[in-house]
Amino acid sequence: MDSTGEGSGGGKGEAAEAEGEGKRLDRLPEALVCTIMSKLDVGSICSVASTCRAFRASASHIFAFIPNFHLLEIALSIDLLRRLLPRNPYLRSLKLDCERLDDSAISLLSQPALQELYVHNCSDFTGKLLSQIASNCADLRCLYLGSVAEKRGRAIHISDLEDLLSRCKQLEALVLMFDVSLFFSHNFAPIWASASQKLECLEIGYVSSVMVTDLLAPNLAPKSPNSLQPSILPGIQKLILSVDSITDIMVATISNGLLSLTHLDLRDAPFTEPTIVTDLTNSGLELVNQHGKLKHLSLIRSQQYLITYFRRVNDLGLLMMADKCANLESISLGGFCRVTDSGFKTILHSCSRLYKLKVCHGTHLTDLVFHDISATSLSLTHVSLRWCYLLTSHAIGNLVSNMQLKVLDLRECKSLGDEALKSIGTLPELKALRLDGMDISDFGLSSLRERVIKSLTSLSLRGCKRLTDRAITVLFKDTSNLELQELDLSNIPSLSDEGILSLARSRVPVSELRIRQCPLIGDTSIMALASMQVDDDQRHGNCLRLLDLYNCGGITQLAYKWLKNPYFPRLRWLGIAGSVNRDIIDALARNRPFLRVTCHGEEIGPEQWDNVDGSYAQEFNEVDGIGGWLVGEGGEHGFHLLSDDDDDDDDGNHMMLE
Repeated sequence: MDSTGEGSGGGKGEAAEAEGEGKRLDRLPEALVCTIMSKLDVGSICSVASTCRAFRASASHIFAFIPNFHLLEIALSIDLLRRLLPRNPYLRSLKLDCERLDDSAISLLSQPALQELYVHNCSDFTGKLLSQIASNCADLRCLYLGSVAEKRGRAIHISDLEDLLSRCKQLEALVLMFDVSLFFSHNFAPIWASASQKLECLEIGYVSSVMVTDLLAPNLAPKSPNSLQPSILPGIQKLILSVDSITDIMVATISNGLLSLTHLDLRDAPFTEPTIVTDLTNSGLELVNQHGKLKHLSLIRSQQYLITYFRRVNDLGLLMMADKCANLESISLGGFCRVTDSGFKTILHSCSRLYKLKVCHGTHLTDLVFHDISATSLSLTHVSLRWCYLLTSHAIGNLVSNMQLKVLDLRECKSLGDEALKSIGTLPELKALRLDGMDISDFGLSSLRERVIKSLTSLSLRGCKRLTDRAITVLFKDTSNLELQELDLSNIPSLSDEGILSLARSRVPVSELRIRQCPLIGDTSIMALASMQVDDDQRHGNCLRLLDLYNCGGITQLAYKWLKNPYFPRLRWLGIAGSVNRDIIDALARNRPFLRVTCHGEEIGPEQWDNVDGSYAQEFNEVDGIGGWLVGEGGEHGFHLLSDDDDDDDDGNHMMLE
């Protein structure tokens, strides 16, 4: 019988042994236990606390003095948050997912000693969150506010933001990850005059270009009306904005007003085709980096609402910009449809310190850009060339002369095939590889097996239509000690249960698996993954934290039995088809209260933005014990205990894998 079950003699013996261990632990000084446990993260503390009464008592005391409380993988209710987060005069850093919280939790979030506060998914909060943080957290250095007041009926008043800016005088980094134009269209710029002079990093989820221009425009000196002063935010070094349209006026204002700027990231998504007044032109590019301190530059035009490009920028614009950007270390350019090889080569040959290159929708970018790249002094480690349809395997052959490449993104480069994989297969340090939509075969993937597959932590083969089940065997059969954590096999028509069985047999330690829109994937795949044991801890499917099964054609309601506890004990994100009976989803939510289930095809995961550049580190805390400790063991909210019928099915699964 499975070790999670009860009723056997072995199970009772183990329980008695655990109880004996608990009694012995009771003899240890509580101060010693607390000191040791305080070195763990929050999820691990909860896991340890669920093992015995002594650790549970120690955990309750630890949460009153730990300096860091980070729990982003699950969304706590207000009742659970009260138990985990008492008033703590030593708490310096707090990171939470607030999806299940509202204004009633503000007093718990705004603790006086905080220097770093990251609160995500605050859609049910109002502007009171900002004003209370201002009142209670005077020493705050870093603040991230995500999705504030996005629910209908919630609002933020301009006075709430003004309180935040005027009272938090130690702020060094501020991230407002929501649409500020919905709440602050009037009097937005003046209130920033009282912002912290120490503010170095500012990121805004969405703001109009006019508001940005008003905010950063140089001030008229009060005593000398004819002389211009720097922006009211003179200390800004890092500026990240999503706007309606990137314009010459906005770029000029930013470049002239921010004297210390080293990192500029601008992204727009126009609703209508920009006019010459509301667009970026060669003249605007010429004004980038007026003070010569810029090291990181990103100018991206998204096609989220409209297929549009920077049609008023050509090679001349990049040539003029390159003259002032010789010290750039990373550059991202998206939507420059009139820039040809000459413009892109100018960047590569002018910026000798460049290590990160990203080009999206480079419609005129060809192999010639990389023809003589080996003759340059570049040491590229991150390269992304998305939707560059004219690139062939010759470009990749020249590009891999940078043997230090760690991230390579070639999504939707449809002219690339197996020959390109031969070149990629020589890279010894590659960590992330994205090949979505490429014309590659099962045989071509064998080029990655000897060297690259051993170093990869992330691999995406989404939409590679020629691949079959054999691709899994080619990549993973008889491999060991792999570091692969993220695997995307979505939208591969020929991928079937047999391929997933091969993946399960290979025991690859994948924590994120995406197999959405694969019509041949069925219940057998779920059973195989549920039974997969990557290590020897006897827990099934124990590495998977994310499983995306959206629109897999062969999955029936029977498969959802295998998505309940104790299977997939670390699963935090699950994507399924929207046609599933709502009762099944509700039953799954009762069985696994911390599991996030999506049914509408949206992309899921710990980070929704594009992380191909490896710029963030995921925090995979051990949160498995929270359900057992807080919500209660057994019953509808605890860990499901196997019945005899379940045990028989489990044995059958192991036979299937063998």
